[in-house]
Amino acid sequence: MKKMSCNLKSGVALVMALVIMGMMGSLSESKCEFEAIFNFGDSNSDTGGFWAAFPAQGPPYGMTYFKKPSGRASDGRLIIDFLAEAIGVPFLSPYLQSIGSNFRHGANFATLASTVLQPYTSLFVSGVSPFYLAIQLNQLKQLNFLTHQPHSHRGGTKLPHHSVLKKSLYVFYIGQNDFTGNLAAIGIKGVQQYLPDVVDQIAYAIKEINGMGGRTFMVLNIAPIGCYPAFLEELPHDESDVDQFGCLISYNNAVVEYNTMLKDTLFQVKKQLSNADVIYVDIHSVMLELFQHPTHHGLRHGPTACCGVEGNKHKFNPKVFCGNTKVLDGRNVTAQACSDPHNYVSWDGIHATEAANKIVTEAILSGSYFDPPFDFHKFCDIQPIG
Repeated sequence: MKKMSCNLKSGVALVMALVIMGMMGSLSESKCEFEAIFNFGDSNSDTGGFWAAFPAQGPPYGMTYFKKPSGRASDGRLIIDFLAEAIGVPFLSPYLQSIGSNFRHGANFATLASTVLQPYTSLFVSGVSPFYLAIQLNQLKQLNFLTHQPHSHRGGTKLPHHSVLKKSLYVFYIGQNDFTGNLAAIGIKGVQQYLPDVVDQIAYAIKEINGMGGRTFMVLNIAPIGCYPAFLEELPHDESDVDQFGCLISYNNAVVEYNTMLKDTLFQVKKQLSNADVIYVDIHSVMLELFQHPTHHGLRHGPTACCGVEGNKHKFNPKVFCGNTKVLDGRNVTAQACSDPHNYVSWDGIHATEAANKIVTEAILSGSYFDPPFDFHKFCDIQPIG
């Protein structure tokens, strides 16, 4: 773990050094071979898609950067936002947002509660989004179709030129809900029965997009859910399953097994697509390091939520989510935000804070967590992320 901590620190240091060099250099304009980003995901990367379909999100979400709810499941920016900043494109408009969207530099198909596999239930029954990965893929296909229409490039259009799809970065940050959705009910063994289907569907989506011209794919693995305050409170376990950092050993081990399967599958996809870069991104290692050693990275709190209800050490109550008020035991209880989210890894028990997302993105940009190796700086003048 000391080695991981050193790698993370050295990665962040490398990013900072490159930023300083860029500021001191004579470059007059950011240049990047990636003209757009197209993102597929769940609440970890949703920039407003879910709340465009099912309004409306309330405070304290968005309190740090946007100063108001922004459709993001965090106090501020997400990894996908920081990636956009780094390569010099605007924040991604949600594909489902009909007002004010601009897709010239990409689109975000992610929605809160999305899964890779098709859900056989309703949002209003179990809280699972209907916009699973196959739907998100179809949305990209529809967007691609529209870019080839005669009217698509007239003045004032908000669509990308169809050639942009070949010069884009395709990001996948999805699968956590497939892993956790039924975990409490059917256990690790039950979930593992269908996880091969999850990675197969991700692989299928990459191949489909490659057939449309996509060449560069980044697939983020699953974070250590055994350290998340929500799952520490909700998943069945005994004290022998809790490690020295307060995380659940068996569940984190199961995540590692899934991530290994994902990595192996992506390796096979890469072998089949000789004209593409298919990159496995190990954010799991970065998030685990933050949960285990938050103070090593400028944070203070590991497996404790910033926004939640006091009453347990994880500050999470599944009956009262962040920003909500409910009557419990005859009194009104509100899940309130802390005053210093920049000191926390976890925002609301399920999602990361802007501070954690920034650290993860810096680690990604350093190149230390890619497999196979991928030099971002070969393709882009990486911009500072603030």
